[in-house]
Amino acid sequence: MFDDFASRITYGLTRKSVVDPATWARTYRIMGPPYPGPWTFDHHPWLEEMHNSKSEDNVGMKGAQLGFTEHLMNIVFYRMDILNQDCLYALPSQNPDAVDFSSGRFNPAIELSEHLTQCFSSTKNMGHKVLRTANLYIRGARSRSGFKSIPVSFIACDEVDEWDPDMIPLVRERMSGQLSKEMWRVSTPGVEDMGIHAQFKESSQDHFFFKCPHCSKFIELSWENMVVTAEDYIDESLSNSHLICLECEHHLDHATKSEWLSTGRYVSKVRDRAIRGFHINQLYSSTVTAADIAASFLRARISPSDEQEFFNSKLGLPHSVEGARVDESQIESSLKNHLMKDEIKRDGFYTIGIDVGTWLHYEITQWFFDSSDYNAHFDAMAKVVKVGKVQHFDEIGDLIRLYAPIAAVVDANPERREALRIANEFWGVLKLCFYGNSCNGRDIHVSTAEPTVTVDRTSWLDLALGRWKNGTIKLPADTPEEYKRHIKALVRRYEKDKQGNPVARYVNTGPDHFAHARCYSEIAFENALNVQGVTPITRTSP
Repeated sequence: MFDDFASRITYGLTRKSVVDPATWARTYRIMGPPYPGPWTFDHHPWLEEMHNSKSEDNVGMKGAQLGFTEHLMNIVFYRMDILNQDCLYALPSQNPDAVDFSSGRFNPAIELSEHLTQCFSSTKNMGHKVLRTANLYIRGARSRSGFKSIPVSFIACDEVDEWDPDMIPLVRERMSGQLSKEMWRVSTPGVEDMGIHAQFKESSQDHFFFKCPHCSKFIELSWENMVVTAEDYIDESLSNSHLICLECEHHLDHATKSEWLSTGRYVSKVRDRAIRGFHINQLYSSTVTAADIAASFLRARISPSDEQEFFNSKLGLPHSVEGARVDESQIESSLKNHLMKDEIKRDGFYTIGIDVGTWLHYEITQWFFDSSDYNAHFDAMAKVVKVGKVQHFDEIGDLIRLYAPIAAVVDANPERREALRIANEFWGVLKLCFYGNSCNGRDIHVSTAEPTVTVDRTSWLDLALGRWKNGTIKLPADTPEEYKRHIKALVRRYEKDKQGNPVARYVNTGPDHFAHARCYSEIAFENALNVQGVTPITRTSP
């Protein structure tokens, strides 16, 4: 009986001492490999200060596999267990992201800890966990309905670079009725000025500094600290690659990394910001050696996907591979003397591309050929004669009647009914376009049941935007700045699929409606070339 009483006293004192997430993690969290046993910050010292951030809004821009997910889980556990607060953990998609996280990360964390096992009533429900009376909702960010009627005090937004940016404000609203609130947005970055990088730029931009074990000066680790000792990633001498202190040039021994990083603290680059931001890269990792990172760097010199991976996953930095986007100089060089006007010549070979959003953005293109081989798509010169935006599909009909294009293509979503209505009015000329995963290259799948086509998004954007690279597009001298911004907003991002094969896809760094109108006009051109009996005019563009 005395032992039972003493046990209750000890338990009560322990609970009173757990006053922050870092203390909770040390007290209750049990880890599996690579560092099994009670939670410690020895191998992830940059996480401790993050655990106890006092900011309501936090951003983490990071390299891969640096403990950020475990960090978010610890805060969730603390708030549910100690503060009895409802929490939300949001990932890019419900399936597989949220489902895999629930079964592969969250459930094992509970099973490893006797304390958590006793606290959670059930873990079978993938999207809803209950710790006594506190709720955890695990959701995918591609479903707006999944966030309805979920009032929470803490929100963890993981891998936000894969999110639709419009979802962040919607998710944030889940805390609007709470007195105590905290939100985290974390991700490995992609390209500049989008996703987590854009959000990190609005924050305090904290970097992790530590005391050099040789000269005692506070330094941080960046690529400049790396000494690469080989010219090829298969060279044996690569194993001698190492980190140095830039102040004293001494070797920073990987084996003692946890010791010299234990002196670390975050230093804000920008003061007086409401959002606190944290940045860390894989040079700090105890499980990734300097030789590993050097090998990644050398692979990056020969492969665009490896180059993207090196900057994003190793250095935790945004990056665009050279030529991945249309730049300002290319836009300026494509500006010619002609002006946008409605007076047209009826002998022109015209196409129209329309992207659908709040506005209907359109591009009207006139095509010219330098040879009779007009089936060579890239041999054609695209002369953009007019760009603009209207609010109603009937106004698109007016443009079609005015310019009499051989072909036109309109975005199939989100206004499919209205798009079908106008396509039926201009049957044989206007088609709806879907971006699909079943197409290869520049193949166009034409439906026999409806006026629709399906194409591969990346391949056709490559063609449409590639005209700036090969100089086969001419813009009016009075091209709106909005059009230019939209064209530059799309960036070709290189990555690897689950099988390790290099793939590319376009991501947007801002509004991109005119870029897709450009793409749809390009698809319309291909449709026009396939129209039986149509003979394009063979001449050089003025």
